[in-house]
Amino acid sequence: MFRICLIFVISLYSTTLLAKSTIVILGDSISASYGIGVEKGWVSLLQQKLDQENKNYTIFNESISGDTTAGGLARIDTALAQHKPELVLLELGANDGLRGLSPKKMKSNLAEMINRSQKAGAKVLLLSMRIPPNYGKRYVDMFYDIYPQLAKEMNIPFVPFILEEVALIKEMMQKDMLHPNAKAQPIIANKIWQHLKPVLEL
Repeated sequence: MFRICLIFVISLYSTTLLAKSTIVILGDSISASYGIGVEKGWVSLLQQKLDQENKNYTIFNESISGDTTAGGLARIDTALAQHKPELVLLELGANDGLRGLSPKKMKSNLAEMINRSQKAGAKVLLLSMRIPPNYGKRYVDMFYDIYPQLAKEMNIPFVPFILEEVALIKEMMQKDMLHPNAKAQPIIANKIWQHLKPVLEL
């Protein structure tokens, strides 16, 4: 009887050690590896980095090309319930901006996604995006300022424009000059990792 109990305890302990925490990424085409193989995208590279660093996390990528903050808000509850993440990375907003949608509504949608994630017990890392300058300086600035504003108001970490090092380099972008190519993905992954690692160690 003692031996059976001991085996059960050891088995339970081993299962606990092996159980991985989860990270959910809710994003658009930038996170969905638009135009390149999924295995070459920054999300896959980030998972590789987690494995190399012996971080016990599995990433679930719930990104959809073309998605807006409204779309993300409509499906975040399902993602939270399904994956029960410890951490949510939000990479949404660019398509709101490209469609000229209300920055106020975009901010409201992002805030609600952050609230729902936190209520579900998840930490949140906000990934910032920019839109092309041809939309006018006022709108472009208003759009981008939402990210640091939300980070400050909701006391969460954020990553400054995740394409900062690649967006203006032709060799790093696809022909549309909106989506990064395979060469850019390690740079993006590394930038996000620098901000993600401290969050995982909290």
